[in-house]
Amino acid sequence: IQPLAHVESEDFTNKTLTSSDEEDHNEAPTEAKRSKKGDAAVDDSNVLYHPVKLSRSDLYRPPTAEELNQLKEAESLFHCNLLKMQMEELLKEVALSERRKKLIDSFVQRVTKLLEAVPETAEVEISDLSWLSGSAKVPFLLLPQVTKGKFHMAPPSSVDPIGSYPLGTCIKPHVVVDLAVTIPANVLHPKDVVNQRYPRKRALYLAGLAQYLASFSDLGPMRYSCLHGNRLRPVLLLIPPGKDSRSSFTVRLHACPPPGFFKPSRFHPLRNNIRTEWYTGLQTSNSEGIEPPTPHYNSSILGDLLPKAHLQFLSAVSSQCPAFADGVALLKVWLRQRELHQGAGCFNGFLASMLLAYLLITHRISNTMTAYQLLKYNIFVAKDPDSSAPSLAEFHSAFQVVFVDPSGHLNMCADMTACTYKQLQHEASVSMQFWDDPTVDGFYSLLMTPKPMIRTSDHVFQLCELVKLQSSCKKLNLLSELMDHSGDYIHTTLPLILSLLQQGLGQRIQLLTHSLCPDPEWSVSNEPPKYKTQPPISFGLLLRPELATSVLERGPPADSPKAAEFRQLWGSRSELRRFQDGAITEAVLWEGESMCQKRLIPKQIITHVLKLHADIPESCLRYVGATVDDVIKKGSEVPSTGEEESLVVVQAFDDLSRKLWALEDLPLSITSVQGAHPALRYTQVKFSVLFSHLLICHMEGSGKWPHDRFAIRHIRAAFHIRMGELLKKHHNYSYKPCPTHLDVWKDGLAFRIQVAYHREPQVLRESLTAEGMLVVRDNEEAQALEMATIHKPLLTSTLHGLQQQNPCFGAVCRLAKRWLAAQLFSDDITEDTADLLVASLFLQPAPFTPPGSPQVGFLRFLCLLSTFDWRNNPLVVNLNNQLTGTDYTEIKNAFMASRESLPVMFIATPKDTKQSMWTKRAPSIQMLQRVMVVAAESLKVLELQLMDGTQIQDVRVVLRPPLDAYDALIHMNTNQVPLLCHAVDPPGVNFKRGVITGNAKASSGVLPVIDYNPVSLYLTELRDAFGDLALFFCDPFGGTVIAVLWKPKAFIKAPFKTSQASARSVEVTGDEAKTFPNVSAILEDFRILGKGLVKSVEAKTEKWSF
Repeated sequence: IQPLAHVESEDFTNKTLTSSDEEDHNEAPTEAKRSKKGDAAVDDSNVLYHPVKLSRSDLYRPPTAEELNQLKEAESLFHCNLLKMQMEELLKEVALSERRKKLIDSFVQRVTKLLEAVPETAEVEISDLSWLSGSAKVPFLLLPQVTKGKFHMAPPSSVDPIGSYPLGTCIKPHVVVDLAVTIPANVLHPKDVVNQRYPRKRALYLAGLAQYLASFSDLGPMRYSCLHGNRLRPVLLLIPPGKDSRSSFTVRLHACPPPGFFKPSRFHPLRNNIRTEWYTGLQTSNSEGIEPPTPHYNSSILGDLLPKAHLQFLSAVSSQCPAFADGVALLKVWLRQRELHQGAGCFNGFLASMLLAYLLITHRISNTMTAYQLLKYNIFVAKDPDSSAPSLAEFHSAFQVVFVDPSGHLNMCADMTACTYKQLQHEASVSMQFWDDPTVDGFYSLLMTPKPMIRTSDHVFQLCELVKLQSSCKKLNLLSELMDHSGDYIHTTLPLILSLLQQGLGQRIQLLTHSLCPDPEWSVSNEPPKYKTQPPISFGLLLRPELATSVLERGPPADSPKAAEFRQLWGSRSELRRFQDGAITEAVLWEGESMCQKRLIPKQIITHVLKLHADIPESCLRYVGATVDDVIKKGSEVPSTGEEESLVVVQAFDDLSRKLWALEDLPLSITSVQGAHPALRYTQVKFSVLFSHLLICHMEGSGKWPHDRFAIRHIRAAFHIRMGELLKKHHNYSYKPCPTHLDVWKDGLAFRIQVAYHREPQVLRESLTAEGMLVVRDNEEAQALEMATIHKPLLTSTLHGLQQQNPCFGAVCRLAKRWLAAQLFSDDITEDTADLLVASLFLQPAPFTPPGSPQVGFLRFLCLLSTFDWRNNPLVVNLNNQLTGTDYTEIKNAFMASRESLPVMFIATPKDTKQSMWTKRAPSIQMLQRVMVVAAESLKVLELQLMDGTQIQDVRVVLRPPLDAYDALIHMNTNQVPLLCHAVDPPGVNFKRGVITGNAKASSGVLPVIDYNPVSLYLTELRDAFGDLALFFCDPFGGTVIAVLWKPKAFIKAPFKTSQASARSVEVTGDEAKTFPNVSAILEDFRILGKGLVKSVEAKTEKWSF
């Protein structure tokens, strides 16, 4: 009925894929594909197979027709044979083993036998619960308390398996087997559909079964739950006894009426089956004809009438399509990964099966398609199959999403909201974008990447204290809807709240999603939980970056008929405004000066709209869309996360570059001025006038340039002097020339200009032998110069362009680099490497969309670090979209061919496909492993904090490094740390020294001290002196501790040598003298080297002392 393209599938995590019984893998061995000619037929059941040694003729025998067909299928349907094998292996992993099936069948037979012996009880009033003992409570909220009708227990008419297990579509890890327990006809009455009589009898019958089964020891603990969160449809959960029984499988008992007991016409979506007078307890003048319809209540009861018919229908369809079960399995994996498979209003496995069946019987897809094709061509379209059933218009007048079952009477998507439907469409659209993209690992993105809301949505907020939604029902006048949902005020108000949010946020968002309330579970001896005990409802916003931060909501002209509607939506916030084009329109102005404030404009809108229209106070909202931004936020009056400071630096650079281009009295003209500093790509973590911003100034080529490396350096120094004189003369800039660079003070910012000659790296590679022969040999000096003057400026300009396309790119980089620095990894994952890692999240976001907020980008950065298979895959960052599918294949093949000689973290870019220059020196394999472990733990802690309001809310905990792992700690005097105010936990009183007074933005005057950092200088001295003995780690942004880790190899006793006696003790054994590091003396040297800077040195472990 409604078109819905959904063709995407999300993966199980590795833990999920392996969480099932280990015995599932103890299957019979697979027989060889080919056997030697002449082999006698044998009984395959007890044969242990061994590799077959083929003759030369067999080994090179032409492929058979079947093998050719398989190769052709792999070529036409998959990118490669690997994808086909991955799909097949996943299906094997989620399929039930024969051993587990036998266990299930045995347990089901036992349960069925017990149910057939249920004792009969005397008939009592529905409201009389005296026949129930305390061991079982009724799984139903009896509101109102009393309704008419009689009830008694009796053995079920039949016990039949329904659902996915008999259909063959049941998959791991959560195996649920459904049994339909048919209530005897003499327990029910044809008028039980009115005023909750049938749902209450159904619940009483389940309670009677629970009371009866509780006396048998061969059943595990019993619990109640609700089918897809619907409180009108409680179910009884049974598990086999045993320690690990709950992880094995669960049997779910459904109480159902006899087939055909109720007329389907009684459940027409426009009919009423809940009387207002009964529900409210108040006398009303309403007659039967004007009672409000109860479509959701009707569909809940109708759903109990049809499970057997649905199973018969699906079995008939699946028998015609061999890949039906596998197609459903893939769809279930996809739904599970997107958290759409369970809860109220979910798109569960039953709907997935019905979807495939519909496509098959309408010939949208073929019975001969593979599971891969069934997944790909899954387009959700339903139509009305029965002219006597409700019409399309009648269904749509009652429900937001419509998918009619084969009977034509039941809307199987009755509880689904329009937002969930749109989420399915969105996921389908995103999937199709990368399905056949050869540059994307389709299997991993489609089936092996979880998409929790906190990592998928740009902003997330939660609705807490759900009991307050009762007042929303009154405010929105939802009595009829509340009756229809049998008092469930949460699902009554949810569609209205979603509609309000959609109206308020408008074009600022691409998608609004919400969490699906989980199916509640409780012990059979407990009362059913109240609605208010449900966990908070989470809402996710997928933002439009170009519109989400607009401070102005411009409405219709004042004389437009829509003006009243606009004023009604915004209330007192709406006001008339005149604009520069002369128009006078309604408008709403939101607060926000800096970018980090503007990112929270959606929060202002949500708070205002919900308070005005739904009477939901701000205290009930928990907005976590920008919580992590506090890590990089500075400023008290106007807080900023660095966008404004970056823009100031970029504007000053643009102005300075124009003035450099305009210099005329230089011997050679300037060919290019390029930025090579992170601030010029908007990714600088902290901004301080103490540090310079590097510019590379390329001069034109000329025969006047010398061919000697030392002469070139002198020429560059002369250019630095001349440039400084001209800038001082024409623009009055303070400057300081040096042999390697020119420092210029402009508008309160220091710029370091470095003149470059394009042939200098080549000159550094050339040398003359003793015989006068010219030899060209690559060396580190040439590579470093090439990196500084060519590659870094190119990377900076490219990432600058990426920032223009994605406004939050810079903020994500700042968060990522701040985390790396705080965890003492900044020397191993350099700034350039971190920027490339973040860039990959924007350039290849599959299966997500590009991050729309710093927080979600940072979470994905941690996920990338912790889950990427660095050992077997290169990370390809396709800057400017220059690489094709063929290039990707070549990069992967070259990577695998030379893996052992390549860096452990391999990052390929269009200009660097074979060497990974950015990670050539770091990290080491040990440090990369530690980065991955810490990133995984940080992601786990951070996501838990963001989504669980009961946790201690301190996101900075992920920035505090675990120092227990280090062997020694060097504590520094805080008044000597230049960036102390940027520390993770800055001190309350900040000591400042050498602060610029007066007009800091003046370009003339005395040039301040630039790039002086005593901590980094001390670190350099430590590494030069003790780099062979230890590793040193420090947070460059205000860190007050240097962590020391001894190198194990350095503590192996070595023979005495006078050239290697520094910082070592001598041990003489007989005629042999050996040396080993003198730890106490080394720690004392740490203090001496850092005199005035070092406060104390703490030895954390004695494991290296001898």
